[in-house]
Formats: sequence, structure tokens, C-alpha cells
Amino acid sequence: MKITIAGSLGNIGKPLTKKLREAGHQVTVISHTEKRRTDIEALGAKAAIGSVNDAGFLRSAFAGADAVYIMVPPNPGAENVLHYMNQAGEAFAKAIKEAGISRVVMLSSIGADVPSGTGPISGLYAVEQLFNKIDGLSITFLRAGFFYTNFYNDVPVIKAMNVLGNNFPGDLTLLLVHPEDIAAAAAEELELRSGGKRVRYIVSDLKTPAEAAGILGGAIGKPELPWVEFTDEQALHGIKQAGLPDEMARLYVEMGQGFRNGLVTKHFLESGAEVQGKIKLEEFAKEFAEQFSEARMTS
Repeated sequence: MKITIAGSLGNIGKPLTKKLREAGHQVTVISHTEKRRTDIEALGAKAAIGSVNDAGFLRSAFAGADAVYIMVPPNPGAENVLHYMNQAGEAFAKAIKEAGISRVVMLSSIGADVPSGTGPISGLYAVEQLFNKIDGLSITFLRAGFFYTNFYNDVPVIKAMNVLGNNFPGDLTLLLVHPEDIAAAAAEELELRSGGKRVRYIVSDLKTPAEAAGILGGAIGKPELPWVEFTDEQALHGIKQAGLPDEMARLYVEMGQGFRNGLVTKHFLESGAEVQGKIKLEEFAKEFAEQFSEARMTS
């Protein structure tokens, strides 16, 4: 098959490209930066360099593809993040129709069934609605859980305060996922010829935040690492201190509120969806410990 990946070589795009190439598929990888060309070609894939907001470029990158994988980037530096995501979604939709693409796998998120109150996830809800309107398109919305790798953002807080936390309590259920499990699910879906539009959840583990703190803390020699529920104001201040613009910081706080009030996890928990990923939090904790150790050495 000829498959185009609109997701560069990030935590998902790189392992997905490897899996598809190992399976013998011809792969084109879209990236916004020329610097990625060498890395893409080193994996045996073709590089397409351009903007995901440019429908003409996307149409060219999609031309002749049997299937397309789409990740809509929530550009943190954009002045209107949700508007940027919607613009990218519209460009993707236009290119899909003009290039005659019939099979798409879109990386979405838990909570994308809700139109608002979920921070950046609400941008994915809007894009899902755009794609749902494309007649004749076979698409899987791959709704992924909270990435394990997001915990890397908490390393500075752990080092400075010896706590792990966010603006939601330690006893709710977190739906967690490893990017490798997402890549595996995406590869499976891209190879399918099934018609229609459907949702597939990809979650690797279910843990409370308090349990996650204990597991990750144990891996870094801090078995008593507590989970602390920050106020929304504290969370906003901390995210902005980490360098994110005000708008994106406020969207992340809203996402935390969505976890807190159950909006983000409600559909998965009530729909009977299964935990399909294989990599449990205990296994990721080893990767986390390596990252934590490296950060300690460079600080």
C-alpha cells in the first residue's frame, strides 16, 4: 500500500513509519521542517515538506495514497489555538476530497465526543465533525488516552517540590496510553479496508493519579511521591512558568477541569470500551526513570 503520514517523526509518527516500512508499505511522511528530511529518508520513507494548513500542499502529498494517517497539531504558539486546529482540519478535509482519498485514520483523543469544556481536545471534536461530513470516506477516529510521555513535563516539579500533581484529584480514573501502542493501533487501522466511520479507543492502562505517582515515584527512588491536587490558579501559574503562552495554558487548565468533572473519560467508561494497549504504566516507569536521571544530570 501507499500510505501518507501527516504527523512527522514524533512519539507516534516515528514508530508508525517503522512499522509500516517493515510491513513493506510505501510511506510518505509530512513534516513542516526541512530538517526532518534526512531522518525521514533514513527510515526508507519519502519526505513531503510543507504546512498542514496548506490544502494544496496536502493534496499533492496525498496524491495516489491508499490510506492517510492524520494528526492535527495543536500549535501552542498560535494566537487562537482552536481556530488554528480548525483551519488545519479544513485543509485536511479539502485535500482528502480533492485527492480522492477513501481511507483515513485520524489521531483523536478521549473526550473528543464533547464539543466544549475539554481544552485543546475540543479542537479535535470540531475536526471529527468536519471529517464525518465527507461522503464516502472510510475513517477511524483513534481516540487515545492521556499519553504516558506527558508525565515528562512534570519532572521539573518533582525535582523542585517532590510532588506530582495537576488540577484534578488523586482518586479519579486516568485513561493512559503509550505512544507505541497508538502507533501499533494506527498501523492496524491503516491496513484495513473497512468502510464507514467509526471510533476506536486506544488505552494502555487505567490508574488513579495517586497510583501513577506511586509507580513513577518508585521508579525514581521516591516511593512516597504524593499526588497533589492543585487549584486551577496554581495549575495555570505553573504551566505559564513552564513557558507556554497564556491561551494554551488556560486550555490545559480547562482540560484538567474536564478530567475533574468526568467529561473527558465519561464516554469511554460508559461505552464498555476495552483497554487494548499492551504497555502498562509499570513498564513505562522505567523509561520515565531514565528521563528523570538525565534531567538530574543536566540540571
